[in-house]
Amino acid sequence: MTTQQTNWKLYTTNEEGWAAMIEACESATTSIDLEQFIFVTNDIGKKFIDVCARKAQQGVKVRFLWDAAGSFSFFGSAIAEELKHKGIELIFFKTLFPSFFKAHDYRSWYFRNHRRTLVIDTRTAFTGSICVSDKMINWRDTVVRVEGPVVRDMQKAFERMWDRALGRKLPKIHEEKHSDREFKYITNNPLPRRRRLYKHIIDAIHHAQKNIYITTPYFVPTRQLARALRIAAHRGVDVKIIIPEWTDHPLVDLCARTFFTKLLESGAKIYFYRGEMLHSKTMVIDGGWATVGTLNFDNVSLLYNFEANLVSTNTQFVREVYTHFINDIARSEEVTFKSWKRRYWVEKFAGFFIRFVRDFL
Repeated sequence: MTTQQTNWKLYTTNEEGWAAMIEACESATTSIDLEQFIFVTNDIGKKFIDVCARKAQQGVKVRFLWDAAGSFSFFGSAIAEELKHKGIELIFFKTLFPSFFKAHDYRSWYFRNHRRTLVIDTRTAFTGSICVSDKMINWRDTVVRVEGPVVRDMQKAFERMWDRALGRKLPKIHEEKHSDREFKYITNNPLPRRRRLYKHIIDAIHHAQKNIYITTPYFVPTRQLARALRIAAHRGVDVKIIIPEWTDHPLVDLCARTFFTKLLESGAKIYFYRGEMLHSKTMVIDGGWATVGTLNFDNVSLLYNFEANLVSTNTQFVREVYTHFINDIARSEEVTFKSWKRRYWVEKFAGFFIRFVRDFL
């Protein structure tokens, strides 16, 4: 789709997303900046490396920024050195293990870079829930490709993370300035006054009048976020949340269930997605606001990770994200309050104890 300033395309499968990202890399003439949480050197990972190495040999500036914990299989491997020899600049965000001799490193080691951004020539950019790993080929993800002024903001955000990973001192930003009126790239940093995306989402929920539609793989909201959703439902807003019934993190799934009773009592509706692993992270409010990106609705993402989402008030874009939500609802089963009360006693027992650790997940 296209507006006067911005054009975009949404992808709902990783195969489509990967293909579009690789095609964009092939077209690069000046720069490729790839920021990833999980990058694995299996088939799809090798395809990215091959095209980026070839472009580097052609004079394109290629930079990879990966999180050391998310891409742990890569950290410290011989392949990392091989990439450097191929002309690709590679740095890892943080180390795999904290330094007990550096108090600052030890305290902040838990803060991970969960962002996923690909910027080509400061002209085309991608973001969303997509990672680079063959095991995720059949996952239900949402990826967005954009061209327009917002790409400059995505490039600036990458540059700051690059400098942060190198340990450079960053200039203070009191307020994010956005290049596009309808599309904004809003970041989230693990510091109380830098959780701009988290605050933006809370404000959007508070101002919702008709509906709030959330899709998230991991649902362990902060107390503030859970309360905001309940209050919205109480005042008559149609709150619907789609999550997987089970994910690759069973402990997180059990924690998610500890929020069900109060949410269902408030009038919110919860759905279990059936089918492939649901990894999409989107939100639509009142048909006039939508977001796609890396932020999960859990404490780790909301409070402790570096995250970033594309947020839009463009009605065409919002309608597309809403359509994807409706399609996912059709493949989901509602968790009614009546059926939830009849769950097995073992699950109730586990939920009682698991709530004591949910603030850390």
